[in-house]
Amino acid sequence: MRIYPAIVIATAASLIAGCSESTSETDAQTDTGTDAAAADASAEGTEEEPELSPVEVGDSTPMAERVATIGLLNKRNNVSQDFELRPGEVIEQGQVIVRLQACERTAPYEFPQETGAFVQVDVLERGQDEHARVFSGWLFKENPSLNVVEHPVYDVWVKDCTMSFPGDE
Repeated sequence: MRIYPAIVIATAASLIAGCSESTSETDAQTDTGTDAAAADASAEGTEEEPELSPVEVGDSTPMAERVATIGLLNKRNNVSQDFELRPGEVIEQGQVIVRLQACERTAPYEFPQETGAFVQVDVLERGQDEHARVFSGWLFKENPSLNVVEHPVYDVWVKDCTMSFPGDE
């Protein structure tokens, strides 16, 4: 059975709307009493701990601090090289330019494990004055056939994305 996200969202919205419409005066009095107690507690200097969102607790490595390892193969001379790039960095090797825009991998506790990078590849073809974009998109280590750099001379692939998650030590 397949559940469609729109149906789930619509059902959740109707449940929430139904709950908010059925508040009674007793609920309103209870809420007012709670607010008054919280105001008294804050006046006394004993505040309740605010709830922390996952971002406040600690998130994965910021994008600017991640490091992707990208492989580049020249099919003409069978030369393969690995480059380590941070998002926003560019390498130029011969007639090819590789830009890393982002890299990501799933947390160690999530399955299936996947590693990906958003890469742009520009190539200077023979007889041309400017580089032409031959690829722009996500490349995946575990499923390289999902999105492929289709070029007769150059092949580019993701080898790793180094980043940490909360709880890693």
